[in-house]
Amino acid sequence: MKPTNLKTSRMQRIYLNSDDCRIEDLAALTSETVQLEDYPFASDVQKNVLIYDCNTICSQIADAESRMAIMAEWVDALHKGPGVVVLKHAQTDDAILDRASAMFWAMIDEQHRTGSGGGDHFAKPGANDRVWNSLGKHCLKDPKNFVAYYGNPILALISEAWLGPYYQVTAQLNVVNPGGAAQSAHRDYHLGFLIAADVARNPLHVHQFSPMLTLQGAIAHVDATLETGPTLLLPFSQKYDAGYFAMNRPDFKEFFNAYHVQLPLEKGDMLFFSPALFHAAGTNRSRDVKRMVNLFQISSAFGRSMETVDRTAMCKVLFSVLANAAGTFSASQIECAIGACAEGYSFPTNLDRDPPLGGLAPKTQRMLFKEALAAGWSSDRFNRALDEQTARKLA
Repeated sequence: MKPTNLKTSRMQRIYLNSDDCRIEDLAALTSETVQLEDYPFASDVQKNVLIYDCNTICSQIADAESRMAIMAEWVDALHKGPGVVVLKHAQTDDAILDRASAMFWAMIDEQHRTGSGGGDHFAKPGANDRVWNSLGKHCLKDPKNFVAYYGNPILALISEAWLGPYYQVTAQLNVVNPGGAAQSAHRDYHLGFLIAADVARNPLHVHQFSPMLTLQGAIAHVDATLETGPTLLLPFSQKYDAGYFAMNRPDFKEFFNAYHVQLPLEKGDMLFFSPALFHAAGTNRSRDVKRMVNLFQISSAFGRSMETVDRTAMCKVLFSVLANAAGTFSASQIECAIGACAEGYSFPTNLDRDPPLGGLAPKTQRMLFKEALAAGWSSDRFNRALDEQTARKLA
């Protein structure tokens, strides 16, 4: 192969773009069929979604070998299988859920009263009710109920299965009210929250490992019948490499709308899927059911730098130099220096004070730095804006 062709073919193999999206490729992957005999711990398979009876699972996990075998099966199901599992009867004590629900309703009422809250990643603001960081608020408001709610062996088991023993739990309550329209089909955190231009800057292996860093799940606080709009799912779509581009294309959204599946959930059931699975909250067509689910966004402990760095202090010092260094540094040097100094990612953040209004993610520290430099801000003005941004992100 000629060197030029080698360079081109390698670049095309490593860096995907929207032109790599072919409906035929996704259709071939999603035409697979789940065979129940391949998943011996599952009790059923419906619409290519594996169903597990947690009463049975809980009786088996006391044995160390069975526990490991169940976790291995769930990893295979989420990674190479349909990408989604339903865990029936994961929480059987309605009193635990009801106490948590009452607390969450009080939080939502307070948001309505004060005009706070709002903002969503894949739905119009106001289409549903959100409680951001429901995990932290739950713990601080009712620690006893928190222990009962999160002291759940099924939640811990599937979290460890996908992410290892050092996983970190976050949660965001979502209520889709009667008449609430469906979300657009999407993938989730991390790459699912980036615009297409930024997705394109990530090499293929990042597209492949990004879903390994997060487990997406939910617990139903009410019976979520099909009429109430439980999550729309496209089994096996997590295996499509170009999916982070495809999720924004109208033809792939049409494919999703034509071929997605939807399963009802009973109160206390849990649903887990790969964040790379094409999915969307459904339309609530009921008259009076407020579909409350608590969304689990469980993360790997390994997606962190080795050292803690005070990037806010660094940005202040660097800005004062760059704002008064006309002709001293090249544009490339400035760009690279800002990249080494400022935080380039929107998360983690406090979504109550720093919601994703007008996009999928809040403004980054790096974006603020560049905007301020281009606009000729004074150091004092930049420092104030930087402090305000930093404060918004604190819990």
